[in-house]
Amino acid sequence: MKFKFKIQDYQTKAVESTVNVFKGQPFIEHVKYTRDLGIRKKENIIEHKDQFGNAQIVEKASLFNVIDNKIEPKEIENEDYYKKIENSDGFENAEIVLSDDEILKNIRDIQSINNIKLSDKLVKHLGRCSLDIEMETGTGKTYVYIKTIFELNKRYGFSKFIVVVPSIAIREGVKKTFEITEEHFMEYYHKKARYFIYNSKNLNALDSFSSSSNINVMIINAQAFNARGADARRIYESLDEFQSRRPIDVIAANKPILIIDEPQKLGGKKTQDSLKLFNSLFCLNYSATHKEKHNLVYVLDALDAYNERLVKKIEVKGFEVKNFRGTEKYLFLDDIVVSSKNPPRAKIELEIKYNKSINRETRIFDVGDNLYSTSKMEEYKENFVISEINPIDASVTFTNGFVITKGTVVGDVSEKDMRRIQIRETIESHFEKEERLFDRGIKTLSLFFIDEVAKYRVYDEKGSEQNSEYAQVFEEEYTNILNKYIELMDTPYTRYLKSIDVKDTHKGYFSIDKKTKRMVDSKAKGKSEESDDISAYDLILKNKERLLSFDEPTRFIFSHSALREGWDNPNVFQICTLKHSDSTTGKRQEVGRGLRLCVDKNGDRVDENYPGIDKNNIHDINKLTVIASESYKDFAEGLQKDIKEVLYDRPRKAEQEYFVEKKILVNNELVEINKKQAKEIYRYLIKNDYIDEDDNVTPKYRTDLENNCVAPLPQELVSMTDGVQKLIQSVFDESVLKDMMEDGHGVKVPENELNDNFYKKEFKTLWNYINHKYAYTVEFDSSELIRKSIKNIDEHMTVSQLQYTLSRAEQKDNLDINEIERGKSFKNASSKTKTLKHSEVSRIKYDLVGKVAEGTVLTRRTVVEILKGIHPAVFSMFKYNPEEFITKCIKLIKEEKAAMIVDHITYNEIDGSYDSSIFTAENSGKDFSKAFLSQKHIQDYVFTDGTAEKSVERKFAEDLDGADEVSVYAKLPRTFQIPTPVGNYSPDWAIAFKEGTVKHIYFIAETKGTMDTMHLRKIEDAKIACAKKLFNELSTSHVKYHEVDSYQTLLNIMGSL
Repeated sequence: MKFKFKIQDYQTKAVESTVNVFKGQPFIEHVKYTRDLGIRKKENIIEHKDQFGNAQIVEKASLFNVIDNKIEPKEIENEDYYKKIENSDGFENAEIVLSDDEILKNIRDIQSINNIKLSDKLVKHLGRCSLDIEMETGTGKTYVYIKTIFELNKRYGFSKFIVVVPSIAIREGVKKTFEITEEHFMEYYHKKARYFIYNSKNLNALDSFSSSSNINVMIINAQAFNARGADARRIYESLDEFQSRRPIDVIAANKPILIIDEPQKLGGKKTQDSLKLFNSLFCLNYSATHKEKHNLVYVLDALDAYNERLVKKIEVKGFEVKNFRGTEKYLFLDDIVVSSKNPPRAKIELEIKYNKSINRETRIFDVGDNLYSTSKMEEYKENFVISEINPIDASVTFTNGFVITKGTVVGDVSEKDMRRIQIRETIESHFEKEERLFDRGIKTLSLFFIDEVAKYRVYDEKGSEQNSEYAQVFEEEYTNILNKYIELMDTPYTRYLKSIDVKDTHKGYFSIDKKTKRMVDSKAKGKSEESDDISAYDLILKNKERLLSFDEPTRFIFSHSALREGWDNPNVFQICTLKHSDSTTGKRQEVGRGLRLCVDKNGDRVDENYPGIDKNNIHDINKLTVIASESYKDFAEGLQKDIKEVLYDRPRKAEQEYFVEKKILVNNELVEINKKQAKEIYRYLIKNDYIDEDDNVTPKYRTDLENNCVAPLPQELVSMTDGVQKLIQSVFDESVLKDMMEDGHGVKVPENELNDNFYKKEFKTLWNYINHKYAYTVEFDSSELIRKSIKNIDEHMTVSQLQYTLSRAEQKDNLDINEIERGKSFKNASSKTKTLKHSEVSRIKYDLVGKVAEGTVLTRRTVVEILKGIHPAVFSMFKYNPEEFITKCIKLIKEEKAAMIVDHITYNEIDGSYDSSIFTAENSGKDFSKAFLSQKHIQDYVFTDGTAEKSVERKFAEDLDGADEVSVYAKLPRTFQIPTPVGNYSPDWAIAFKEGTVKHIYFIAETKGTMDTMHLRKIEDAKIACAKKLFNELSTSHVKYHEVDSYQTLLNIMGSL
């Protein structure tokens, strides 16, 4: 299995935000300098005199040639022997020709677009500028800076880069990412980067780094140049084996671009002083938590990553111990079992007395049951009769007033007991997720961090591995839970489980002693909590892809906590730390190991672009469960506090001044919000109760946003909708931090089987009408597309010329705090704008036709006809800014193409239908508190999109259930899909009405928060248009389709269809 990479918008934006800082820099490559080759010993050459008595230099190893049976000396033809054996040309990065003012202006323009506080000066601590790129863990910052390397090379010709990392774990991970993205970047840039890890014992790589004109990347960890050992000092020493040269001088001669990964770990004075010796052209800093601030150009913090669904949601199973040793009774509420057929039941672990022993066992209890009757233990005699089982807050109340909740352990509890509970809960969570994900082809992994190898593995006298405490407990608990699953019906999943031996399903990843070949504790160096054991990280990374294959039986991994940084496998769904994590930083690092979105068995990432996945259900699959050794409250509060401290400095209030002079994109043009518009936005927020009296964003706004029913902006601001809404969403809201994680002890619905409603005649008829698969064809006249595209481009094409402004300014006499924040504390005395003609400075050759054809998926012939038809004045814009011209050209053609597709699409029924199991595949294991118990749905529980208590979908389901005219309905699963040219589409509801009560008995509905088409994205709008065509015109006259925002709207629309 190989990871597959695709272009992500947010990653492209991060790259563009960095590369555009140098907008106006000419493309200059192959800048030569003369390399220092050092002092060479003359061991391999000798001098001799030729037949004319002239001195000659010859190679000792090949002194003679055999010519015509005569032995002749072999001569070196070049006069300079050293140039013969090695070329002294080196290639450095070109100097930045932009002035500091021009670079700062570019930075401020980028900051305006990205809603980042404007920099008042250029930070130049390492080279011409130091740029900060903030990206949350798990969002692919390594991928981003590798892509940035290729873009900097493509646009400006830069070719020498050094990636500096704080640890060996990160270094090995970076190298692995270069390896697995090699083919991906080759496909887009048609070249490869030469990358290597700096090694003071293999310095020949530095000569290759210097002499090559291609993209060269050196990866170096801080210990290689900033430690006390002899190995680290070698970079600053004249070395005999390096021809008496100092490695640092050879590196510095290339004017490399520094890329610093996790700069907050490299902030010490000694490290910073050492980095200056690299003589960097400029510096790029990538981290989720910047400590030292430079010129920030891009932010994707923890809140952004969660809101955009770029990382997993966090679920915490915490455990609180009440009454340690000395208390007699032991109780642990394992679960509350819910069913639509029976009242809730409690699964409780307690002590049970037998003739010769007292065992801790789990039993199922109902309201009215007496624990004493089951246990026969005196400690349960005092009214331990169950009076209430509450599945909403996951608690059990006894008649004596005692209340126990899920996650609370009461009584005689040792640390061994706690570790057993943690291991058991990890296995339970693993099986719950694995059962759901197996049919999707997603391998589930669980990761245990421990602090002693001896607790997992020991060695007998013969040196053979034996289970220790944790491995033994794991196998006991695993076997107990496994037996519950394999006793069920025979399915592909249960057959998979039976094929794996318990001893093969868990594996230890630890450091290996080189002499004994035994697992040993990984040693952390100095103040660090991380190990520098290369072999251990190599093993983890080497098996990264293999672990994602179902052919590999390993599903549960035990690893030393000091190796934590090496783990970033995307399919880790459970993390359990069998040691106490004292610091919130430790918590964040542990959680970070499992935040990446998972991949399926084909290497495809399960994100919003994955079939059947959207923003509403992505976290049903991508959920990380942390099995903590403390209460949920303590863990969550500590983690939230840590995240809050490192969040980007967001605005806290949506006041009028906040919007003034903010720059947003409107139809791909940068527009500045003026004071009048800012006032209108502020009035809009007050009118719709979207801010309170203190200008804080209200829960009402968040709810409307989630339900896609945000009130429309005033008519004069409608074109600004996307930009303005992003500004409002950027205002900090602490409640979102709480949404990022949830209590894992909430009661889950174990299964949601089809009920009798599914077999009703009305639904069977409706299902037979719609249960078909379709293929589409699109046929339209190319000449029509050419004509419309030419018109659209001529009317809407604009590109910005590359300009820079020279200005002089003086400080105002009176300063205002908001003006200072907006950078308006100076008044301009004079300014002059100059245009930099791209055609005069660029050496890039653009395949205009090829790029537009690729972006629009049209033939080159059609693209040529479109370009030929464009007005000459419009076409001349290409030379001013080729990249922007190409991007906008593609967009404008695709707009016309999308409009024509809907008009010319034809659907045909093909072989194949959906199995009824698609309804039950997605709903098992969902949170009971979010379920709606229905009477008319084809399953007992309905799970609607959104978390709001009265979301549009929840209200719609309740109205359907209570409507007399509705016979039966179904929430259609995401896997029920209609193909369209702009992506697969999944409608929301299938409804069968009672005959004679309404005009159309069978209806397919799409619930939207608003009926205003201005609020629907263009792609979504095109999908809905295709669905209308299929159901209303081509599929069957019996079934009607429409988008609605409420049940009443459905009834109103029905009469017009």
